[in-house]
Amino acid sequence: MTGSGEVGTLKALVAGDAKVLDTHLSQLDPVPLLLVYTHLSGDESLLEEFRPHIKGAWSFEVEAPEALQAELRRRLIATLKDYADHDRPLPPAPPVARLQRMCDVAVGQPVPPEYMPMVLEELNFDRTDAKSVRWRKPVSADSLARYPVLVIGLGYSGLAMAIKLKEAGIPFTVIEKNDDVGGTWYENSYPGVAVDTPNHFYSYSFRTSSDWDHYFAQGPEIIKYIRAVYAESGVKEHIRFEQEVLRAEWDDRAQHWAVTIRRKDGSEYTETAKAVVSGTGLLNRPSIPDITGMDSFKGPLFHSARWDHGVDLTGKRVVQIGTGASGMQIGPAIAPQVGHLTIFQRSPHWARKNPLLFAEVTDGKKWGLEHIPFYTKWYRFQLLYATSDGMLPTLRKDPNWPEPATSLNAANKEIREQLIAHMRSELGGDEELLAKVTPSFPPYGKRMLRDGNWFRTLTRDNVELVTSGVKEITPEGVVDKDGVLHPADVIILATGFKAQAPLYPMEIVGTHGSIRDQWGDDNPRAHLGITAPDFPNLFILYGPGTNGGHGGSAVFNSECQVRYTMLALRELIERGADSLDVRREPFDAYQQLFDAEHAQLVWTHPGVNNWYRNKDGRVVTNSPWRLSHYRNLTADFKPADYVIRTAKVEA
Repeated sequence: MTGSGEVGTLKALVAGDAKVLDTHLSQLDPVPLLLVYTHLSGDESLLEEFRPHIKGAWSFEVEAPEALQAELRRRLIATLKDYADHDRPLPPAPPVARLQRMCDVAVGQPVPPEYMPMVLEELNFDRTDAKSVRWRKPVSADSLARYPVLVIGLGYSGLAMAIKLKEAGIPFTVIEKNDDVGGTWYENSYPGVAVDTPNHFYSYSFRTSSDWDHYFAQGPEIIKYIRAVYAESGVKEHIRFEQEVLRAEWDDRAQHWAVTIRRKDGSEYTETAKAVVSGTGLLNRPSIPDITGMDSFKGPLFHSARWDHGVDLTGKRVVQIGTGASGMQIGPAIAPQVGHLTIFQRSPHWARKNPLLFAEVTDGKKWGLEHIPFYTKWYRFQLLYATSDGMLPTLRKDPNWPEPATSLNAANKEIREQLIAHMRSELGGDEELLAKVTPSFPPYGKRMLRDGNWFRTLTRDNVELVTSGVKEITPEGVVDKDGVLHPADVIILATGFKAQAPLYPMEIVGTHGSIRDQWGDDNPRAHLGITAPDFPNLFILYGPGTNGGHGGSAVFNSECQVRYTMLALRELIERGADSLDVRREPFDAYQQLFDAEHAQLVWTHPGVNNWYRNKDGRVVTNSPWRLSHYRNLTADFKPADYVIRTAKVEA
């Protein structure tokens, strides 16, 4: 069984010694087991018994008495045996009212009712992907042949798009600049690279996995998963590796895109497509700082996303510039190996500890994910809520809060105090160092990072934290703004990406000029983060304003965007139309709602300077919405929001 279980194997599951099965179940998290039991039996009595012992959605926030857990296992074994003995099929999703009660108990707080459609869809109890778009009427092969789609990029988003296009029978080609799948996970191979969202949720809802080795997978494990999905998907014949899209120009007379593509050998050719879908995302092109003297350095110098594995850091003097997400992973990974590590910090970040960050998934846990009906699904729900919307209310500004400079509300202040207490403990009470690493802005003002022994690394004898900033680079090393030279054999730029310039460096030309004419260098805007006026049949995955700054999974958001794109293509194809272009009115209305919501949230706090905001202070990368709200916004395609053209006729 893969995650949700097959009735035919239940007999084997319960045929053996009940004590052995109980031992297996005792190695699993009790809350998903509680939800499995309630789902299979319809008995809600244990929900109330467990409720007082569940303080949050993480497994380490549950302290249920062993006697209560034993009773749960006893009842679950009896229920599984009843299903096996009577050849009962697994039940459908719970009724909505019961589902609501189950979710409330599972995460230790009331879950907004608007979450229920998303939960039913995400957990996919009937194993027919609810996000798949199905034809409403027969469509001939000849009709489909008129609508070739060109997808740019084969990371998480591009692969999902390819899978859904193949599923629908729409002709498509994927252009990937690298020689393998994976996108940003392929390109970022630096020491310590890992996901900061639990991978049992940071994975496709239509292809869950029970064999993750870690709760927070490192890069190679993520790539292994993506490659496995790619191999199973049957899209290989549609992929062109080691080719790069340079330009896409809309031909309004022909009603198609003309896409200029460069091969590995430097030669170029043009491909036409009825629609173009960008899966390049926000974290695609490294941001290289303009530092005086960079070209003069006599040793290796490289960006974290272009890691030079031919450079041996053993015993070397290494300067790391940047302390964001990549920097916080690189520092602890290389500090034990290098001779000396100098870390330049422009501004400090908040970072939380998670007990599961380096924990391995036990064989017992893998067994449960593989064999217990619905266990994977309910475990995924817990992670969905633990990592996302449960935190969003704490990021909303309280206009009457008396300490607005350092926190937003009472809950946000409590988080701040918890984070400082953690840092103080990790730093061994070094108050001078604590002052350097404590942000002045409220928690979550910048991306909340995971503390993978970052603060302990700063206390090592061979590590120095420099907060005065970089003045210049010389042949011998890096000079700080106090004029002090920090000698270096190797310089690492952990300086992030051009997230405020999605689609860069491609030239995208629509009906009234290029995308840069509309967006400038750092003000990208798109309807629902997906479509832009004057760019017909262009769809952007992981586009402007869709990054989950408060948590969640980028894969979840991408699946929402893939569905919306498929709904748009279905509308186009079933009508026999040629193009659709989002109208200015709904586009502007969405931007106003987007900006108004952000005005209430932490990322517009005046004390914050982050990669979420452009030079004018507008948030351009992050989504302000709950996951459930964004799902609802993208679950339906509204033809009235678009100008739909059929030859010379407009609808």
